[in-house]
Amino acid sequence: MKKTLKIITVVILLAFALLTLFLSSSVIFDWFGIRAKEGNYVLFVVWANFISSFLYLASVYGLIRLKKWTYKPLAASVALLVLTLIGLFIYINLDGIYETKTIGALIFRATLTSIFTFSAYLSTLKWHQ
Repeated sequence: MKKTLKIITVVILLAFALLTLFLSSSVIFDWFGIRAKEGNYVLFVVWANFISSFLYLASVYGLIRLKKWTYKPLAASVALLVLTLIGLFIYINLDGIYETKTIGALIFRATLTSIFTFSAYLSTLKWHQ
């Protein structure tokens, strides 16, 4: 059962990482005309997601290789996303233009990344006892 749970976690985190990488890089580099479809995106939020995608990929590697540091890139991503959320609220209060969906998406991403971080931390405790 433990191996199955690890495989499921790796697959979900890998899919989330690759989706995040594709979507954020598509907006940043304007691939496939996605930038125009995004409406009023907030560039620093997109960059935070882009950076987080690489942190997710590092954690996928750590999960596969059973590394003790696996949770650390995820924790860094949580910190980045929380700071980005604070920055987004400041940006909104300064009358910045944004899409309402950005708030929900950023909260969802920070919450899901927190869950992955906690799960990875508990896993590393079990691997290195």
